[in-house]
Amino acid sequence: MSPRRTDPQTRTALVDIAAGLLAGEGPQALSARRVAAEAGSSTMTVYTNFGGMSGLVREMVLEGFARLEAYFSHVKATDDPVADMALLGRAYRRNAVTNPHLYAVMFGGARPAGFSLTDEDRQHGRYTLGTVVGCATRCIEAGRFRAGDAELAAHLLWTAVHGLVTLELGEYLIDPCNADVVFEAQLTGLMVGAGDDLAAAERSVRASLARLPGELGGVTPYPAGGDPSASGPA
Repeated sequence: MSPRRTDPQTRTALVDIAAGLLAGEGPQALSARRVAAEAGSSTMTVYTNFGGMSGLVREMVLEGFARLEAYFSHVKATDDPVADMALLGRAYRRNAVTNPHLYAVMFGGARPAGFSLTDEDRQHGRYTLGTVVGCATRCIEAGRFRAGDAELAAHLLWTAVHGLVTLELGEYLIDPCNADVVFEAQLTGLMVGAGDDLAAAERSVRASLARLPGELGGVTPYPAGGDPSASGPA
């Protein structure tokens, strides 16, 4: 007998439901019975699609990075690599705000007891960062970033933006230093810290903001977080 085929839309719905339960109610809410009930189906749906709860949690992580990669893929390479880098930062933030439940699972903020990521799982995140490494390489080659290790530069940018996004999702950033204010200043500061001239960095960050509707406005919204356009200017 051939294996039963799974429906991609059903898989995505189950991933979003499970991530929402985990983030909203904690690990105790995450069970095949509860996920199936929220989806209006039987527990067999979970096992058919993922082989069990561990498979479903792992799929949340992979789906989260797939959505991040989808945002990154909409950022075009231009003759202003620093603007491209700033727009990648905006893409990272927008993905997190759009998919907060998956974001929490991707990086360990929400995860059921007994489940741990393998190095192979984490490799998906490292692979996604390759886009940022490539952009950092172009920034160095253009003389905008100081000569050095592009991978290290990408990691420094990643950790900085990740920290801001984590605080934003936790609702720690409020007026007068709300997330938008801090993020715009952070982008410029990160580019200068990487070796760019202040005036040039400010121009590129402004240019990345102008490109935002055209390049990231068309990214397909996902049900976990609603409409990406609702996440503010970044």
